[in-house]
Amino acid sequence: MKATTPQALRQHYQARKAEVLATIGEGGTSTRGVHGVLRRLARLADDTLQTLWQQAGFGPRPTLVAVGGFGRGELYPASDIDVLLLLPAGWVVDGPDADEVLRQRIETFISGCWDAGLEIGSSVRTIDECLAEAEKDVTVQTALLESRAICGNATLYRNFQRRFKAALDPQAFFVAKTLELEQRHNKFEDTPYALEPNCKESPGGLRDLQTILWVARAAGYGKSWDELARKGLATPFEVRQIKRNESMLALIRLRLHLTAGRREDRLVFDLQTAVAARFGYGLPAPTLGTGVSSLPPEGAVSPRSGLAAKPDPAAAVKVKVRASEALMRHYYWAAKAVTQLRQILLLNIEAQLNPKTQAPVPINERFLDRGGLIEVADDRLYQKEPHAILETFLVYQTTQGLKGLSARTLRALYNARNLMTAKFRKDPVNRATFLQILQQPQGITHAMRLMNQTSVLGRYLWPFRRTVGQMQHDLFHVYTVDQHILMVLRNMRRFFMAEHAHEYPFCSQLAAAWDQPWILYTAALFHDIAKGRGGDHSDLGAEEVRRFARDHGIPREDAALIEFLVREHLAMSRIAQKSDLSDPEVIASFARQVGDERHLTALYLLTVADIRGTSPKVWNAWKGKLLEDLYRYTLRVLRSGQDGPAPAPHAEIEAHKHAALAQFHATEAQAPAQAHEALWKTLDVSYFMRHDADDIAWHTQQLWRQVGAGQTLVRARPSPAGEGLQVLVYTPDAPDLFARICGYFDQSEFSIVDARIHTARNGYALDTFEVVAPTSPRDPGDAQRHEAICAQVEKELARTITDASPLPPPSKGRLSRRVKHFPVMPRVSLKPDDKAQRWLLSITASDQTGLLYKIARVLAHHRINLQLAKVNTLGERVDDTFLIDGPELQNNRAQIAIETELLDVLAS
Repeated sequence: MKATTPQALRQHYQARKAEVLATIGEGGTSTRGVHGVLRRLARLADDTLQTLWQQAGFGPRPTLVAVGGFGRGELYPASDIDVLLLLPAGWVVDGPDADEVLRQRIETFISGCWDAGLEIGSSVRTIDECLAEAEKDVTVQTALLESRAICGNATLYRNFQRRFKAALDPQAFFVAKTLELEQRHNKFEDTPYALEPNCKESPGGLRDLQTILWVARAAGYGKSWDELARKGLATPFEVRQIKRNESMLALIRLRLHLTAGRREDRLVFDLQTAVAARFGYGLPAPTLGTGVSSLPPEGAVSPRSGLAAKPDPAAAVKVKVRASEALMRHYYWAAKAVTQLRQILLLNIEAQLNPKTQAPVPINERFLDRGGLIEVADDRLYQKEPHAILETFLVYQTTQGLKGLSARTLRALYNARNLMTAKFRKDPVNRATFLQILQQPQGITHAMRLMNQTSVLGRYLWPFRRTVGQMQHDLFHVYTVDQHILMVLRNMRRFFMAEHAHEYPFCSQLAAAWDQPWILYTAALFHDIAKGRGGDHSDLGAEEVRRFARDHGIPREDAALIEFLVREHLAMSRIAQKSDLSDPEVIASFARQVGDERHLTALYLLTVADIRGTSPKVWNAWKGKLLEDLYRYTLRVLRSGQDGPAPAPHAEIEAHKHAALAQFHATEAQAPAQAHEALWKTLDVSYFMRHDADDIAWHTQQLWRQVGAGQTLVRARPSPAGEGLQVLVYTPDAPDLFARICGYFDQSEFSIVDARIHTARNGYALDTFEVVAPTSPRDPGDAQRHEAICAQVEKELARTITDASPLPPPSKGRLSRRVKHFPVMPRVSLKPDDKAQRWLLSITASDQTGLLYKIARVLAHHRINLQLAKVNTLGERVDDTFLIDGPELQNNRAQIAIETELLDVLAS
């Protein structure tokens, strides 16, 4: 290398690096040559390191060693270059006996690397120090396992290799790496189908393949896929699949680095479209969307603008596919193939390392129990008896002590995928077996997940196959459709398990009285199965499950219930979160929709399971309370309808008053018998309909001495819903009151999840807010923290309300990355009630800081009175409903002005 100065070295290195990367091209989908590019980048770094090593003047005794990923002889464009400066015994860099000349040379070398454009990670150790660190840390052990000498003392490096190999315990290393793999997978929720996966670290990513080679290399089984095949650990077919999918993942990672201009291994939303463009996805040629023809063959990569070979036009629906979705679809299928093959090879390596395992125990004539894993008795079992494919999972459910499938079984299933044809799906024996799997009293979640991992579920249940790896372009789902479905199934199953009863006690109570859990499992399996086809997925899913029920001989009454659940699975959530549950007609209408208690209970359980299965962020205690309230109100109407007419509204109100009064006097034992009357005389029917007995009692306790006192009172307590705070505001009403309150909560970083606004007859506002803060104590027993937060809110909010200064301008809203990638089109709907006296304002928009305050300022500017607010946040999307009135709403021009101003603030 002629370049010698740091600047010349940098220019030379960057120029040659650009030449190498140019060979990968733009818009190319071929994975051929990707590993050659990575190896050329590593050799280029080697050349530069050798020059810098010579310039530092180390001499012949130390050795420069590549470790980690760089040690494999491959380098990604923005990856660190990890090196070890291996020193002879007795050479000391740190401490009182340090060799200052050596220290100076090391500093010169490392600074020279950075000056030349090499982002290195370096360590300086002797052989003894290397072995000591490796014994303490399996990560260091792994990095040294892949080491290779770059330059320097070859004898020293050979001694290192000899001693490292002698110190390495293959069995212990295998255990450590498999535990590490499990922990890493847990960080990614054990699924390759995250919407922003890490192509290196996520399940099914490159790290899974590297783990196989690490443990194989440590055991002496080989350093490459071909060597593993020669050792009998992998078949030639499996090796071809591994190489193909490894190349696809490597190309994605390489292009991710180029697109981001930095080390970035996550396929984040911001980069997916740009990376897809580098592959040529999203070309103007017509594409088939989420039908089966858009899927590549399992275990194979077919990146051709979202098209797979041999399309089946009859099964496909023409839906325009986003470029990013085409890329991600192929990523998911590659990751799934890697996951399947990783299981097979790691189990094979484990069996080789432990040859003296317990002898297999026969389960039946087809299957064996090998140490808790199901093993086929014959490698060609599935070819000879295809019925045994589904029987595998029934045996898994019904045989105690089984925890998975052996490598032999996984391999047999992997090779039997082409047997699961239309004829296989129509076979009466297979249909009966699948229904048996659904109807088992236990093991349903694990069986369905295992069927999906092995591609059996999508091969048998053909509509499900269309959901595999299908992205959901919204702001509250964090899983692909298939993973969301299985998550909902898991949630439903947990309602029936005693060990999970503490999670959702009311759901578990209802489930304990339910006689046919499989009906609910089937509804969970089908509720979103038609997502992405165009049209209403609820109606399309109902058609699918009707066909399924007919084909599988499900009794008519049960089939009708399952179809109802799939078609109406969004109804209860929509009503609970957007309608006024104090309105008797809302409850009566919903009662007519569900028809009876059995349908209501089933729909409630499915709704809770569904919301909990979208994202950990979407569910909160207040949503749970709304759904439970809707269930209880509707159940009361249904049960009363069995014996006569539903109770009149005034009967409900009197029941609320009676219970509240009893609770009030139990708390305020010294209060006069008529203490409540001064407050209650100022409250109308709507107040008693919108508040339950507990809230009425609390309000009465706080306000019976304050009625008409002309003061502002703010009180806070831990929310009865179980999360956050409930805040009471009692103050003379003012047009900008709601805006001031929203402004305070916004500045204090509280999220308002519900607001019940009421104006008393004496002109006082009696408002109740449910709020949650990021730092709110979730444990109701954390009394000290609750008291401190409540006291702070009471003091500061009262001061904010009485402040006569103009409303401050709203802060500039901050948008999350997901909102920027999946923006929600702002929508405002303003509709009158039957008498055009009150209006229903519905707002949908992307969530952002201060959004509710912006809305409140517009309403205050137009002197709009707020009577009810239902604040609903779904991930990063808000879907809020307000019941309002005011003189300006009677004027069409003013209505348009209000809607326009709201749209402006939603878009700002």
